[in-house]
Amino acid sequence: MAVQENVSGFFIPSVTLIGIGASKEIPSRIRSLGGKKPLLVTDKGITSVGITQQIVDLLKEQDMDCVVYDETVPNPTDHNVEEGLKVYRDAGCDSIITLGGGSSHDCGKGIGLVASNGGCIHDYEGIDKASKPMPPYVAVNTTAGTGSEMTRFAVITDTSRKVKMAIADWRVTPGIALDDPLLMVGMPPSLTAATGMDALTHAVEAYVSTAATPLTDACAEKAIKLIASSLRRAVANGQDIQAREDMCYAQYLAGMAFNNASLGHVHAMAHQLGGFYNLPHGECNAILLPYVEKFNLIANLDRFAEMAEWMGENTHGMSARKAAELCLEAIKTLSRDVNIPTSITELGKRYGKDVRSEDIPTMAENAQKDVCVLTNPRKLTLNDVQNIYAEAL
Repeated sequence: MAVQENVSGFFIPSVTLIGIGASKEIPSRIRSLGGKKPLLVTDKGITSVGITQQIVDLLKEQDMDCVVYDETVPNPTDHNVEEGLKVYRDAGCDSIITLGGGSSHDCGKGIGLVASNGGCIHDYEGIDKASKPMPPYVAVNTTAGTGSEMTRFAVITDTSRKVKMAIADWRVTPGIALDDPLLMVGMPPSLTAATGMDALTHAVEAYVSTAATPLTDACAEKAIKLIASSLRRAVANGQDIQAREDMCYAQYLAGMAFNNASLGHVHAMAHQLGGFYNLPHGECNAILLPYVEKFNLIANLDRFAEMAEWMGENTHGMSARKAAELCLEAIKTLSRDVNIPTSITELGKRYGKDVRSEDIPTMAENAQKDVCVLTNPRKLTLNDVQNIYAEAL
């Protein structure tokens, strides 16, 4: 009998440090990779609360100079990459430290990718387009959600097309990832909620992905359980250090899951909302998640039923269909509890954006071109995507 080849990869940083005080190891870790003068990529929010200076001081204590680029915006753009790259080159930097959430990490990945490989960031949209490794790279996380500090993904907005470019390349995986819950205690409830729901989306989409494996399944399961038990606590009390640490592990595990099993139509569609309206990625995911998974439900009822149990629902005696539907209700309940807007329109109003139904056809077309759709468990037509957008609107 002929055996069909089927090989799965598994990508993670070479070293990961998680726990209270992990950030103190930044100087020794960047040096261990060969970095002598790092570019510190972050954003104004991180700088304004003093975390940037905290890391700069840590480096100075170890006689290490660094240059700060803190102009990254919430949905990092091609202009951010160009600006950061100029700072990197003009200052003679030889390594990169990213400090923040997904935006800072994605921007730093874009800078490093072009610094090593040349061209412009648009050249690397798609899968494994680079030919040379990143500069020495340490990713320091300050949110518990995106998993970007450990993934091979970067998402950069093409400002001319108003499209988020999905870059999947094993070469952008950070050499070292650090998650220190002490850097997260000051994160406001709204950001805690958004990034936590982002992590949940990663775990759910990875678990029902057509590229899921026993390795990614194990990561997704534990991530969902931790998020279900810890996210509400972290939102309610940002000083709850145990909840913060649990969310560090949860989002990292979710990152391990989707970094290797990939994602689905939730992310493909959320990317367009970010590209068109500059809306927060985590909240876009949270709103779209139950709508997309309602459509995906029949592709794997048993897996959705399992996730309902992991989220704390009692499915004893239920049919697979009823238990699977309970999973969707559990997602909606968690979103409500952490004050996620209930619709895209409400989200747009919260951020002063006019979300228009006439943009749906273009967003749907762009979503269908997103690399994330390749592993969605049910094949969606263009009309399906338009209908889901309209329902979530």
